[in-house]
Amino acid sequence: MSENAVPPTMRAVAYRTSLPVDDPDCLQDVELPVPQPGPRDLLVRVEAVAVNPVDYKVRQNVDPAGEWKVLGWDAAGTVVAVGAEVELFRVGDEVSYAGAIDRPGTNAEYHAVDERIVGPKPASLSFAGAAALPLTSLTAWEGLFERLGLSAAAPDRPGALLVTAAAGGVGSVVAQLARALTGLTVIGTASRPESAEFARRMGVHHLVDHHRPLVPQLADVAPDGVDFVFSTAATDRNLPAYAEALKPFGAIVAVDDHDALPVGVLKPKSIAFHWEFMFTRALYRTPDQDRQHRILARVARLVDDGALTTTATRDLGPLDAANLREAHRLQESGSAIGKTTLTGFRR
Repeated sequence: MSENAVPPTMRAVAYRTSLPVDDPDCLQDVELPVPQPGPRDLLVRVEAVAVNPVDYKVRQNVDPAGEWKVLGWDAAGTVVAVGAEVELFRVGDEVSYAGAIDRPGTNAEYHAVDERIVGPKPASLSFAGAAALPLTSLTAWEGLFERLGLSAAAPDRPGALLVTAAAGGVGSVVAQLARALTGLTVIGTASRPESAEFARRMGVHHLVDHHRPLVPQLADVAPDGVDFVFSTAATDRNLPAYAEALKPFGAIVAVDDHDALPVGVLKPKSIAFHWEFMFTRALYRTPDQDRQHRILARVARLVDDGALTTTATRDLGPLDAANLREAHRLQESGSAIGKTTLTGFRR
């Protein structure tokens, strides 16, 4: 077999019924056909993956009715084949990306993905280090610079940004991007010494404890109020505090899941509320899907220039069902700091 030859089948980790994480059948080692790339697709040999809350949320809530469903979105790997209309990459390129929520996932030896949502792997990172960044970088970038309307070319912009769970996967990238590309004072929330220390390393200027009332703590570090909130967790519980702490005409972007929110508390100050879901472009095949390619390319340059760093904190070894179950367990615990990765399949 030549270096880029692709076998007809591949190893993967999948599930076919929704089960709790402590059930050994919740994720299983399987053999599946290698996907065939579409016209704009890359076929990627997956070298590393990272795990996000979306992984366990889909496993818990989407029952594939007996069919094997492969989860996983964050990945880094090597292009081994390209579709007939591919323009941005070629065989042999090293890439990283976050995939599409309505296609089979990256917990497999080979994965097909639209090139327009793929970026180059940062040259200075390992595959595992690179796999930790795409989903959270896209979420952070779109939330900051598209939903909140901040400028990535305004290093002297005054004001304050509150980032909840600043040691988490998304929060730690939000803090880095805001610190590197804006002049905002970054206020992060954390409740444990180890998460607080990690948040500081990610660029947070001030820390507040999300297990204590937020408003008096924020008044101490931002007495004039905050301008923006990037809410990664507990948006429903924190919304009244956001409304009190934000300045008039402030703005919130949220990424967590809620069917209903008491947004009426935002009206007196004309506070804007935005949702951010980085899968939207791929899910709805929007005309600007390639914007995610450009964002990931910019992030790769920032990493290689030393302005950003990977948020990978723990690697659980080769990608198999047992290790992936442990990664899901860590995510479900709500105590993960940074990102958990797995380094491909045993060769």
